[in-house]
Amino acid sequence: MSKHMVTAPGGRCVEVGAQVTFEGRAWQVTGLVDGRVYLVAEDGATGCVMAAHLVSAPGFSVTGPAAGEPPAPALWETVPPAAQERALAWLRHIREVETGLPGGPAGGGTPRAEYDPQRFTLAEREEVEARELAALGWTRASRTTVQRMRLVYQRQGLWGLVDKRHLRTGSATGRTDERVVAAVLEALRRRRGRSKTTTGQVIELAEQIVADTYGPGRVKLPGRSSLYRLVKVLADPAEPPGSAARTATGTARPGGPPPALRPAERVHVATVRLGLRAVGEDGGVVPVAVTAALDAASGCVLAVVLHPQQDGPVSLSVLLAEMAVPRPQRPGWPALLEQAHAGGPVRRLVSLPARIEATAARPAAVPETLVVAPPTAAVSPAVLAVCEGLGISLEPAPSRTAGTRRGAAYTLEVLAGLFTRHATAAEEACAAGEAAGAYWSMPQLQDLLDEWITVRWHQRPQEQLRHPLPRAGLAPQEMWEVLLGVAGTVPLPLAGQHYGELLPAARCALTDSGIRLGGRRYDDACLDEHRGRGRRWEVHHHPHDPWQVFVRLPDGLLHAIGWADGEHTLRPFDEMVRRRTGSVLARRGAGAPPGSEATGGSGETGRTADVAAVEGIADGMMVHDADGGVGGVGDRIARDTGGFGVYDPQAEAELW
Repeated sequence: MSKHMVTAPGGRCVEVGAQVTFEGRAWQVTGLVDGRVYLVAEDGATGCVMAAHLVSAPGFSVTGPAAGEPPAPALWETVPPAAQERALAWLRHIREVETGLPGGPAGGGTPRAEYDPQRFTLAEREEVEARELAALGWTRASRTTVQRMRLVYQRQGLWGLVDKRHLRTGSATGRTDERVVAAVLEALRRRRGRSKTTTGQVIELAEQIVADTYGPGRVKLPGRSSLYRLVKVLADPAEPPGSAARTATGTARPGGPPPALRPAERVHVATVRLGLRAVGEDGGVVPVAVTAALDAASGCVLAVVLHPQQDGPVSLSVLLAEMAVPRPQRPGWPALLEQAHAGGPVRRLVSLPARIEATAARPAAVPETLVVAPPTAAVSPAVLAVCEGLGISLEPAPSRTAGTRRGAAYTLEVLAGLFTRHATAAEEACAAGEAAGAYWSMPQLQDLLDEWITVRWHQRPQEQLRHPLPRAGLAPQEMWEVLLGVAGTVPLPLAGQHYGELLPAARCALTDSGIRLGGRRYDDACLDEHRGRGRRWEVHHHPHDPWQVFVRLPDGLLHAIGWADGEHTLRPFDEMVRRRTGSVLARRGAGAPPGSEATGGSGETGRTADVAAVEGIADGMMVHDADGGVGGVGDRIARDTGGFGVYDPQAEAELW
């Protein structure tokens, strides 16, 4: 059987009964319960693995579809005997093409020589089957027809092989010209609510509409009796001609959003403001917003990005990369998580090993439908092409009207409020005994949000999640596991190499010092042989994640290039650097002159305090001198101030 991707309506998934490859062995999916996938091998061995670990494991692939479901008996009885026999004949031929045996592997026996899968390809076996059917007198039995019927059987089972022409039901209007039908409907609309209207008057008005629209005699009208039957069929049974109108004519109000019944069926993108401020790229304090992709069925956060409010909407390609690629498959993920974990607050919700395990189990999937509003995410032509290739439908978010508050935006507002309280409490705990106004940096705040969502939000019961027990709220992670078993499918994420491909791209020069992007330098040994070629290279980057970029080298692959200062021993986002930077920014924001009380009293004392505060920033920052050397900020200040604020490494080391 050829290797192919199993598809469900509108998305990618693994079904119960599908054949998969996992840990170098062939398995069949036999069940989905509580987020766990049950497997059975050909030799009878069984296994059980978490769905998130299965689809993100190295070497995992779908090698075969689930067996087609038989048609319902009542539906099968409506098929004429001749059509039943032909569908069953097609089934035997398709099984012989795929397995070499008309009865399938369970039928036993030896394949005929021309259908042996070990000797001939699938296309060759389809060609042999087409010639055999033509010899039996089957018309239009080409290799393309055999292939089409085989694929239809994989999607729909035996019912897909049935000739459904006899099942087509006649229209209520028969073979009446569509122009006449439209004219009758327009006549009914015009005469609606007039108590003295008769069916004859509706017919006369319809004839006049046809003549005025297409010209006299241009459209042949049916007989009078046929027109009477047509008016009776098209008229509203509750409002026949001559009855009073029930309600005033107006546009019908749209209903609510369609329900989501399986994971990743409908994913909503929303943006809200946080009640927090952070240190921006320019060193100033900026208000922060959060854009997230929420699964409508389970409430899980598939992607979340923090960004300054003034930056505008987040690119939808960034959100796709975050939600569609599992974190364990992203390049360098454990090391990057360790760096971020070490550079945040001292008090963490969980230890690093526990966080790695919990983050690896977070849901990741390619959504079937993305509900997006223009102010929340930027949709470019490249993103539309990606969505078309992945089978993702884009749908505009409905306007927020009365009765629609409990949607994705409301859920994200609740999430933002709870996280703001958590971040504020963490800030107060970290800043105990320190100067007020120690703001988070954007990477630190993003890492804190990721940890909080994994450990708190996904484990927090929510009343709006549907479940059979009215008083037992389920957490998003629990709801995701429940729906996997109910739907009988596991959404398939993308592989690790797609993470960089989905991120926005730019053209950058490669110099002896590496690649400079967004004020940062990225370098790696794999770039050595390509330096100084005088060309610009394709660089993919996450606009809100500074730790690494992806460069496409001549081999055609994207290579992860780390931030040159990201692994510095002093750590660029260390806790002490964060607190001291926040103190400096707090004084700057106060706008007090150096000699005021806000800066510590007299001008000389205030100046010394400022120098000492800036020296604290030097713990995690290196600057380039004019002559090309590298030195600490403290060294520069010591020279510029004539000896004030000399940096003492021994004294500073005692603070760590």
